[in-house]
Amino acid sequence: MDIAKSLAYIIFTVGLAAAIILPVAAENPAQSKWGEHDTLGSANYLSPELALQAAELIVEGKVYALGVPVGSSTPAVAPRTLSINVFMPGQYGGATFGSNEASYLDDMITGWLGIGTQIDSLAHAGKRGVFYNGNKAIDFVTPAGVKKLGIEDIPPIVTRGVLIDIAAYRGVDRLDEGQAITGKELDAAAKSQGVEIREGDVVVVHTGWLSMLYEDPERFVAGEPGLDVSAAQFLVEKGVVAVGADNWGVEVVPFKTDAYFDVHVTLLADNGTYILELLDTRELAADKTYEFMFVLGQPRYIGAIQAVINPVAIR
Repeated sequence: MDIAKSLAYIIFTVGLAAAIILPVAAENPAQSKWGEHDTLGSANYLSPELALQAAELIVEGKVYALGVPVGSSTPAVAPRTLSINVFMPGQYGGATFGSNEASYLDDMITGWLGIGTQIDSLAHAGKRGVFYNGNKAIDFVTPAGVKKLGIEDIPPIVTRGVLIDIAAYRGVDRLDEGQAITGKELDAAAKSQGVEIREGDVVVVHTGWLSMLYEDPERFVAGEPGLDVSAAQFLVEKGVVAVGADNWGVEVVPFKTDAYFDVHVTLLADNGTYILELLDTRELAADKTYEFMFVLGQPRYIGAIQAVINPVAIR
């Protein structure tokens, strides 16, 4: 290892130690109900039976892409950016390969994995440098990736999906930034749609905020309507696998208290419930598709904390 890399590792390790030593108000996450060695969290709810039950919801075969197109112009929380570079290796000046004069293109992504439609692993949010199920950052986080709780270990998520259309429940096309969604409102909206939130579900919330991505990108990332902690706790008590929304961070911004991304901490660190951000729920909401088969097989980047995804809903 060269001097530069050695220094980087020293600085990184010192930073981790400081994160754990520095006092903050919040307590560390509790031990998981799935045991002291569990790393899957709410993915433990998944089962072949749930997949089969979800398949029974397919009555038309209509497929919805829930991911938004992602590129260099996709607005994201700073400093996240992404660019794609295309190459024609070994083909300078029009050179080709083989007797058939074959040509090919290759591409490279430079940027952040937490951009666009994405899944947050259980390594994304913690308290006092401690993450889901008591995993301390100093023990499992390295500059080259996490040794636990990474994206690659999340099993395929195939289960019942439920859309909760809060915009329709409030009688508006779009909620405004800073408008909070409570657990009581989620419950009331689900009942008004005639759907029940069950253990093992993926719950997706439609606020209409995604439309702001295309109207005013700067405003889109400056704030958002979203869940408050009571909504997160309500969904945890229901035993859902993942919580998603049509905004960039799922939870309400600006925050209602001085707690920093408390919904993230509540879902990921305290309860092992996955987060799905920036879902395209527009077509589901327009069709009033409140129950569907949800399918996600995320990229299995070893040691990654987040991944760009394109979940699929089928009805």
